[in-house]
Amino acid sequence: MSAPEFGALRERFDIIGFDPRGVGASTPVVCPRPLHDPRVTTFPRTPVEFARLASFNHASGEACRRATGALIDHVSTADVVRDVEAIRRALGAQRISWLGLSYGTLIGSRYAERHPDRVRAMVLDGAVDHAVPARRAALDEARATEDAFRRFARWCASASECALHGTDVPTLFDALMASAERDGVPATSLGRNTTAEELTSGSYTLLYRRAAWPLLAQALARASGSDGAADASALVAGAMFQDPTYPAYRTIGCHDFAPGPTSPRDMVRQAANLREAAPHMWRYSEFWDWTSGCLGWPVRPGNPPSPLRVTGAAPILVVGTRHDPATPYAWARSLSGRIEGSGLLTVDGDGHTGILHSSCARSHFTEYLVSGRLPAEGAVCADVEGERDHD
Repeated sequence: MSAPEFGALRERFDIIGFDPRGVGASTPVVCPRPLHDPRVTTFPRTPVEFARLASFNHASGEACRRATGALIDHVSTADVVRDVEAIRRALGAQRISWLGLSYGTLIGSRYAERHPDRVRAMVLDGAVDHAVPARRAALDEARATEDAFRRFARWCASASECALHGTDVPTLFDALMASAERDGVPATSLGRNTTAEELTSGSYTLLYRRAAWPLLAQALARASGSDGAADASALVAGAMFQDPTYPAYRTIGCHDFAPGPTSPRDMVRQAANLREAAPHMWRYSEFWDWTSGCLGWPVRPGNPPSPLRVTGAAPILVVGTRHDPATPYAWARSLSGRIEGSGLLTVDGDGHTGILHSSCARSHFTEYLVSGRLPAEGAVCADVEGERDHD
């Protein structure tokens, strides 16, 4: 809440945050065994590879269960929604004002569905539409990630500060992936060669923030050896499997999004659809992480995708960024359509969430949260040289 646009929020509200179940300072999900093994492909092509992935996930999940205990069965978003209501009651607040980003939009929308009379105001930025089936969501996200990558490549072609300026970025990227699939690409930080799936995961993370695009260009240059000996350390530094919250991420995702491929052939068919939707970035998306990672997972899903309809709440503001690589703009539009009386604010730019990329969006958030009045219908924050202006 350090952005100057949020001054009115600090004056008007008591700002309260919490770590959802299994995450951070809450009692954590503990997984003593790795949830990722570079020798186990997340794109099995044969029944043997399919069985190996399922067996690996099952064994890892059982280790998580033994270390975490009964909590592991109760960390779905439906459980977190009950916690939010418990927090409201403990505070003695009649209604809450909610600012939810990314996963926080899933918590918020399900809370509004269950407790519409307890919502004073709610911003859902970087919207996740939990009513979208997981298979379709995986394709939506793959297309959004590919779009972000192509925009990054176009930025490199036009920006002299890009370390790959003057290079055909998609061709370099594809050559790097081919090299990784053939021999692996060394990462001194890991002390081993990295896989194409790992390199794509790291690339995805750096696409998240528009300000990180120069770092992505530098990391790709180093990994490809275009500025010296190849070293993928910088590229995989942010890969999801290295994130300390990965055990919670996997466990919650398998509760909320597990799509359950029915057979090796089914999984191959899903993977082929991803390749068609995202010719460069198909090897990683969060929804494929759950598609592959939840195969064989021993914890029964507690909150799979289901229809969502919010009625009777105060007006809710949904925010979508047109070129968000993680939460596609289409999800903001569809989620807004499921919430009676909601408004949709569009950020016409890059990066994940409007709050991190748009002073215009932050101003809209502040005005709405204080007054309860939605922006004008069709409101757009336009991206000009990294700044957002009213459009």
